[in-house]
Amino acid sequence: MVEQMPAFPRSVYRVMELASDINCDPKELVEVIEHDPVLILKILKVVNSPYFSLGQKITSVNHAVVYIGLNTVKNLAMSTATIGALPRKNKAGFDMDAFLLHSLATATIARLFARELGVPVKESFDYFVSGLLHDFGKAVLAHFTPDEFQMALTIAKERQVPLYMAENEIFDIDHSLIGSLLGERWRLPANLVASLKGHHCLEGDRLPLTSVVAAANQVSKWLQIGDSGNPILEKMPDAIAEQFGEDFGTIVERLGGVTDEIEKAKVFIQG
Repeated sequence: MVEQMPAFPRSVYRVMELASDINCDPKELVEVIEHDPVLILKILKVVNSPYFSLGQKITSVNHAVVYIGLNTVKNLAMSTATIGALPRKNKAGFDMDAFLLHSLATATIARLFARELGVPVKESFDYFVSGLLHDFGKAVLAHFTPDEFQMALTIAKERQVPLYMAENEIFDIDHSLIGSLLGERWRLPANLVASLKGHHCLEGDRLPLTSVVAAANQVSKWLQIGDSGNPILEKMPDAIAEQFGEDFGTIVERLGGVTDEIEKAKVFIQG
C-alpha cells in the first residue's frame, strides 16, 4: 500500500537534497523552488503568516531563505508536499480534518519542547515536521484498507486499548512502521524516519527527536485538539516522564501559549 502513495514532486526532492548540503548555494535552492509555482505560493503564505511573525512582508523565495534559513525552507517544502499527498477522504470513516488538527497540535508542541530544550530556532522546525508526520501511517491504512482500519478503530474503542495495538492485531503491523516505510519511500531524513517508527516504542536507545515527538503526542491528546483515532490517553512512559514531566497540565503551563501557537500554525493545513 505504501507503494501506491504518490511520490514527492521532483522539485521537493531537489530542495531537500540541496538544503542538506552545508555547502549548498542558496541561489541554486531558490532557483529550484521558483520553478514550482505551487511550492512558491505555499511557502510565501506560511512565511507571511502569524506563525513566523517576521514583521515585514516577504515577497520572494530569496527573501524567505535569508530570513528563515535553508533548513526551514526545506522543511516547509517537505511539510507542504506531505500534506498535499494525503488523501482527504476515505471509506473507513476516519475524520481527516480532525486527524490533521491532532497532527498539527503534536507538531506545535514538539517545537515548543525543542525550544525548551535549547534547540536553535532554525533546527527546531525539524521537530515540528516530525510531529506533523508522526501518525501519517494511519492515513495510509484508512485510505487503502478502509474496512480493516475501521475494524481496528472499533476494537480500540470497545476494548479501550491504544490504536496501534488494535492495528497490530488486524494487520500484524501498525501505523508507526507504515509511516516509517512511507518516509523511506519519500526519502525523508533518517532522524525523521526514526521518529515515525519509534514514537510508540521507546525501549533502549532513542534519538532526542523521537522522545520529543512521543511526549508531544501525549500532550496533544490530553488537550483534546483534533482526533488521532486513539480512544485512550496513555500514561506518559517513565523514560519520557523523567525528561519532560508526567503531569500534563503542568507541562502545558510550562511550555506557555500552546493553544495560541497551535492557532497560528493552522496555516499549514489550510488550502
